[in-house]
Amino acid sequence: MRIDIITLFPEMFEGPLNYSIIKRAQAKGLAEIHLHNLRDFSDNKHRKVDDYAFGGGAGMVMMMQPIVSCLEALKKERVYDEIIFLTPDGELFDQPIANKLSMASNIILMCGHYKGIDERLREHYFTREISIGNYVLTGGELAAAVISDAVIRLLPGVLSDETSALSDSFQDNLLSPPVYTRPAEFNGWTVPDVLISGNEKEIRKWQHEKALERTRTRRPGLID
Repeated sequence: MRIDIITLFPEMFEGPLNYSIIKRAQAKGLAEIHLHNLRDFSDNKHRKVDDYAFGGGAGMVMMMQPIVSCLEALKKERVYDEIIFLTPDGELFDQPIANKLSMASNIILMCGHYKGIDERLREHYFTREISIGNYVLTGGELAAAVISDAVIRLLPGVLSDETSALSDSFQDNLLSPPVYTRPAEFNGWTVPDVLISGNEKEIRKWQHEKALERTRTRRPGLID
């Protein structure tokens, strides 16, 4: 899988995309992440990428020319399954979206800034618009890192145990059940007997019941 990220601040990705599972996925050749500084595509001698909004009002708007130049340059090199604009008013990112994106070969993530981008670009260039939550960030970089992480960890071969991702929260619209590890007793706190019983059928039943209970309590909307 290849992810191209268009950003004003490529330095922001030095940490999130160069450690742990995401770093290993790239080292194995299972994922490629390419950063493109939008200022490099500006025709302005000062590498300007924003301008005032028609109609007035506070805040600037990202200029069309640099975005179009960058997108066209990328599209000449390969076909993209999705060209995604990261914006607070996009569809809310969730596990089903991550699952679907993990099956793509090439995607573009466009990091929004300021008051956003010219509406004409949204109408003619982007196949999808995504938000990671009902709040506003200073830019789309953190959202791009979140989406990249959520998607790449689903790729075959990325996790040492591929079944691990299948039991994550939200995969079946349920939160994960409680988990425990050794020792079986610590400070007088004990592990539920069923988990150390060796009875696989009863363990799976307990885990499903606890997942339902936790979901009803913490995220009832998932069940509804």
